[in-house]
Amino acid sequence: MTDMQDTGQLIGRNAVDRSNSKIGTISDVYVDDETGQPAWLAVNTGTSGSKVSFVPLAGAEVSGDAVVVGYDKSKVKGAPKEKVDGHLSPDEEDELYTYYGIAGQSADRGRSGDGGDTSGRETDDAMTRSEEELDVQTRTQQAGRARLRKWVETEEVHTTVPVQREKARLVTEPITDANRGDAMAGDDLTTDEHEVVLTEEVVDVDKRVVPKERVRLEKETETDEVVVGEEVRKERIEMDQDADGR
Repeated sequence: MTDMQDTGQLIGRNAVDRSNSKIGTISDVYVDDETGQPAWLAVNTGTSGSKVSFVPLAGAEVSGDAVVVGYDKSKVKGAPKEKVDGHLSPDEEDELYTYYGIAGQSADRGRSGDGGDTSGRETDDAMTRSEEELDVQTRTQQAGRARLRKWVETEEVHTTVPVQREKARLVTEPITDANRGDAMAGDDLTTDEHEVVLTEEVVDVDKRVVPKERVRLEKETETDEVVVGEEVRKERIEMDQDADGR
């Protein structure tokens, strides 16, 4: 337990997994008989808190008013249901160690380093070599926010528009039989004026709002490779043969 000396203050707190899913309420902290160190959290689960599951204290940490354990909610609720009497026997501990994939500690205590018999008839003819493995899991946390923001900006737009205009052009034609009647009409010598109306196109500019596209935010998930490094312990076995004296 990181920075946690008084485990008594854990009782009554909510136990949650790494995804912040509530597992239950911590009702007790069980201490290892041999080392005297806190080893297990007893967590009341179920709708009424009538069921008790045990989860290792190792790897847990306090987060606010809750205690984050190192196992998923379903894993803790599926743990073997031991007697809730304030004490776990070595066999019960071994069952829990096996379930959580932790090298059994209580069963190994009488087999090494404590003066126990290693060659009697009650021992097995083989040793069990164990090692730690990394139990790596992921949890989801907020990494940021994205939002759509719209604003109005002004830009100068240039376009070319064709326009038509009329202009006067002087045309002279000879007198022919076809136009002689019109040419000889009226007095012989007169002063006169004739005019035509000239027109031209002008450009009128107006503006209208036209929808162009729809823009939305979508989420996509990309996968990166993250290197996780941690020290693990593993047992080694070698043969040590005594001389036969010959």
